[in-house]
Amino acid sequence: MRKFVALTLGIAAGIFCFTAAAGLTDSRLWATAAAAMAVGLTIHLARRQSNLVIEESACPRGLKIASGMAAIMALVQLARLAVFTLDASQVAYSSIPSSEWETQHSCLSAYFVAAQSVDSVPNVYDGSLYSMPDDDPTAIRKPRMLGPFRIDVFEYPPPFLLLPRALLRLTPDFMHLRMLWFGLGGGIVLFASLVVSRLLGPVSGTRALLLSPFLWMALPTLSTFQKGNVQAMVIASSMLAMALFKRQRWAMGGALLAFVTISKLYPGLLLLYLLARRQWRAVGSTAILAIVFTLWTLLDLGWAPYRAFLDHLPGLLGGEAFPAFRNPAAQAINFSIPGLVFKLKLFGVPGMGFPAAKLVGWVFTLVAVAATVYAARRSTRESGQPPAWLAILILATLRSPFLPQGYAAFPALWLLTLLAASYAASPKVLFLFLGTWAALNIYWPTDWPIDPRLLAVVSLVPQLLTALLAILALRLKGEMEQKGGGGNSGDSRGILV
Repeated sequence: MRKFVALTLGIAAGIFCFTAAAGLTDSRLWATAAAAMAVGLTIHLARRQSNLVIEESACPRGLKIASGMAAIMALVQLARLAVFTLDASQVAYSSIPSSEWETQHSCLSAYFVAAQSVDSVPNVYDGSLYSMPDDDPTAIRKPRMLGPFRIDVFEYPPPFLLLPRALLRLTPDFMHLRMLWFGLGGGIVLFASLVVSRLLGPVSGTRALLLSPFLWMALPTLSTFQKGNVQAMVIASSMLAMALFKRQRWAMGGALLAFVTISKLYPGLLLLYLLARRQWRAVGSTAILAIVFTLWTLLDLGWAPYRAFLDHLPGLLGGEAFPAFRNPAAQAINFSIPGLVFKLKLFGVPGMGFPAAKLVGWVFTLVAVAATVYAARRSTRESGQPPAWLAILILATLRSPFLPQGYAAFPALWLLTLLAASYAASPKVLFLFLGTWAALNIYWPTDWPIDPRLLAVVSLVPQLLTALLAILALRLKGEMEQKGGGGNSGDSRGILV
């Protein structure tokens, strides 16, 4: 079993390394050499007991078969996606080739344009950078194009631009940045999933590891990576930060949590969790490094982006800044809690607009804060803490005015693997896992014809499951592993040293 897991991890690392190296060197030969080294090194490290704990008693035959099939399918899907990342003309290798929205939409395009424009444009949130001059603010947005891709709208705080600006120094253009971004994001998520599985203990951790291929082969995950959305990287980096705090790596954990918090805001709910648990070193290191990143951004970009962001912030919090609300199909696939208001609007319910959505959003903010404090103050075994962290991040994302289906389902799918791993791998548990996984994979591109009201009803299934999984994780005390037949020692030293 260890050899199979090591080989799977090695191939996945090779795919991500090949893509990233191709973006850096523009040479398939050097990329192949780098990928071969990544495969060999990963397999070598993974076969060591100290780095990869495999508890054979946690691996019944049914779980092994399901994991093996999922691993093969996940690697095939990642390899296909890598081909599309390397050559945007190879649409047949994309996650959903029949959808122009899926193949042409690129969240990374917004990061690229904003990072390039911020030096010369006072307002990096100006819609004219991303939309056509004849764009009608009352109709579906007309995006500018960047090669074959539609340019998305930039909606993040200025410190986020430190990352794409740094990567642009390593790559000559958008297409090469797209390759590097895919490899970097995949590598971070892969490493984070390994680290988190170690924190669950040998038994639950083994099950989580064997179930993780289901995360990689899921449509929401593939869509997130294909579009270059940073959501998966932010979630993974936040989880890595919390794992580093467990190992008393205050500076590294603080740097990760600080950057994602001032770049995306919602990971700040984990900072509240740390405050409620009185983990002062973690809070202090995060606060100090957040100040450092903020000052770094000021020195690099000046005050103009911050001034523009402060003007733009009310629209971000209320939802008016998101052009997606012009599109009924986008409203239908919005997983956010405030977005429920616009789903009701699709059915003709009166009074359902931005004022109502803002009210719902702030009420839910209080709920999310209370749930975070509750999770922090209750007695929870170490193996129950990673699911709680992920649940808090899910609650934080649900507060956003607009949360598309793919980016919302990714952390829910990851949480599903952690929760399922807490129980003995019986046929019943595996059946429930597969059924829930299939429901979270309900996915409908916005350019496919369908009545938005029907789409709103259909998308409500994975939306409710996402919230339900978060609630279950917050109630988990980490005791299920003992009931499943194993200890709950979460020693993660080997993989974090």
